[in-house]
Amino acid sequence: PASRWLITPADPSVARDPTAAQAAILGGRGGGRESGGAPGPRGPQSAPDGRGAHIPHTPGGAQSSSGSVPVQPGPESVADASPLRVGHSDVMKLREAAQDARRWDSKYGGGDWRSSMVPECLRVDAAPLLLGSYTDEVGRALFGAAAELTRLAGWMAFDTGQQEAAQRYYIQALRLARAAADVPLGGYVLASMSLQATYRGFADEGVDLAQAAVERNRGLATARTMSFFRLVEARAHAKAGDAPAAGAALKGAESWLERSRAGDADPPWLGFYSYDRFAADAAECYRDLKAPRQVRRFTEQALSRPTEEFVRSHGLRLVVSAVAELESGNLDAACAAGTRAVEVAGRISSARTTEYVRDLLHRLEPYGDEPRVAELRERARPLLVTQV
Repeated sequence: PASRWLITPADPSVARDPTAAQAAILGGRGGGRESGGAPGPRGPQSAPDGRGAHIPHTPGGAQSSSGSVPVQPGPESVADASPLRVGHSDVMKLREAAQDARRWDSKYGGGDWRSSMVPECLRVDAAPLLLGSYTDEVGRALFGAAAELTRLAGWMAFDTGQQEAAQRYYIQALRLARAAADVPLGGYVLASMSLQATYRGFADEGVDLAQAAVERNRGLATARTMSFFRLVEARAHAKAGDAPAAGAALKGAESWLERSRAGDADPPWLGFYSYDRFAADAAECYRDLKAPRQVRRFTEQALSRPTEEFVRSHGLRLVVSAVAELESGNLDAACAAGTRAVEVAGRISSARTTEYVRDLLHRLEPYGDEPRVAELRERARPLLVTQV
């Protein structure tokens, strides 16, 4: 399983061996295991100068179909050139890029042009640094920053419906997190993989991935981080229809969240997670468990503070609210929430949000003769046509 990348200790040679660094960042087609037993794509051969691989440039900075992190080839005539010296300032630039990308993704969706710059950042900025020269301390920080960006590339691919590319990015992010000796970050990648598996209907796999993140991070991650991992586990249990397990995981997530404090050393990539997010995911759990009263309770909390910062999340919550209202027999309220969700979805580029809207419209089909339902379908038509 992919989780074993978090169980074995990080390889201390990665920060000093250019070929090891190259193996950690280069990906090929497919997701087979390498001879060493580690999961992940197989990398191409190195360039003659040993600093990169001969991978053609992708026009416009778009990600390649393989979901790999290509490296700019170095000049072949300077095989004996000194490697690039990397410092903390270089790492900080990558972390700032990751922070910007997280904000763009939440506000504009994974398909927005701003978000699509992440693979280009990996190719142009991160890859040459990883093949440079650095101390162990800088190397761990550098691989961690690259892992954050690679996970983001996977998340954005997931949000735009590119599921296979997302999986390849996630596997590469796991490898980078391992090289960084960052177990919580590796757990975050596993949690992202769990959410993707759950969304696609592979609930058992989602449970396994989330539980791997939880178990390996006991005693290592902050309370807020552990809360998120348990919440992701709850989502998978709920999708599988296991109400007792989902309830236990939700209770655990809430307990961990209550134990968190403002001064905790939470990682920057967890900045999105608050009680609002907990309530939103709890609502989705109860939606899958067909408990509309609980869905309405948690959705009201999740929507209590709408924000322009997390636009996509707000749209998803509106759809969940509409479904709960529909299942409670409140057609007017369902259409009202659905109309607001369509308006939000039209402002972002997110295939996942569009699929939520499509699911709502499918649930409304028995009421197709109702004028308010027909009006909602008409409002949603441009959105659905655009995403085809």
